[in-house]
Amino acid sequence: MAEIVNLARAKKQAARKAARAAADANAVKFGRSKAEKELQQTRAEKAERTLDAHLRETD
Repeated sequence: MAEIVNLARAKKQAARKAARAAADANAVKFGRSKAEKELQQTRAEKAERTLDAHLRETD
């Protein structure tokens, strides 16, 4: 005997699976990890501090 399948539930599962696949593809294409974002932010702040430290003060 065949297994009874709720079509609405099956459709929702298929939609979730497709959305997850699209999200994973976008994460690979565009995403950066939190650590990478923080590292870039820290490096930018350090570069700004270094530049400010080398500026001459004008009276």
